[in-house]
Amino acid sequence: MKIRWKQDRKSALEIKRSGDVVWLSYPVLERTGLVVQGFSTRLGGVSEGVCSSMNLSFSRGDKEEAVRENYRRIAGAMGFAVENIVTSDQTHTVNVRIVTEADRGKGITCPRDYTDIDGMITNVPGLVLATFYADCVPLYFVDPVHRAIGLCHSGWRGTVGKIGKETLKAMESAYHTRPDEVLAAIGPSICQDCYEVSEDVAELFAESFAKQYHRDLFYRKENGKYQLNLWKANERVLLDAGVQPENILLPGICTCCNPEFLFSHRASRGKRGNLAAFLGLYSQ
Repeated sequence: MKIRWKQDRKSALEIKRSGDVVWLSYPVLERTGLVVQGFSTRLGGVSEGVCSSMNLSFSRGDKEEAVRENYRRIAGAMGFAVENIVTSDQTHTVNVRIVTEADRGKGITCPRDYTDIDGMITNVPGLVLATFYADCVPLYFVDPVHRAIGLCHSGWRGTVGKIGKETLKAMESAYHTRPDEVLAAIGPSICQDCYEVSEDVAELFAESFAKQYHRDLFYRKENGKYQLNLWKANERVLLDAGVQPENILLPGICTCCNPEFLFSHRASRGKRGNLAAFLGLYSQ
């Protein structure tokens, strides 16, 4: 399988493999020695049809037993226990939840008792945060000083609302995190070349971001639609929140450009499974 990387973007990711399971990993985050982290691909699972094969969502019409086996495989490959996962309940909000020991397993081994959560933060060793994707942007945060982490789902609504900034604010409040000490990663998601949006969406970005950045974020086409750059927009959110430029890791890989390797809502016209971002603190 030929994987298309964006030549104009240096990627901070590398491909990892264990048996048939393939995922993407950030070596910079791995080298901290603090976290288990990664982003799943379509490869190495047991799901069939449009969810083939590593679908990690129970809400895409897949067989529950297949999804559970997929979790067992990806967790085993990446090196954590399925029972330690805590999942989001994504509805394109900017809501961030503090995850505690009481949340261990929620969404996987026991029901979630919360809704409308697109971001999660924790400082509990052993817990693994999980959020879900098929074009939207994952944002990873690692505070190596205070041993705290955050993970959030930033679609266009979350990006306009600057959920990356909200996640950092929540970490600062809960754990005394300083943005200038944080390592942040923008995960695999749809690139600007593939992401056409309507004028009303472009107008929301024009209102949310300073005019000096508009040229980097979107441009108008002859058909009246716009091409939107979620990578640049989230990078700007992180910079404005105080993350240092050298501490922002870029994906360099587009979900829509690689529909056989990564699930893409746009490329599949909605007929697809879900990828997952994982981030957890190692047990002390």
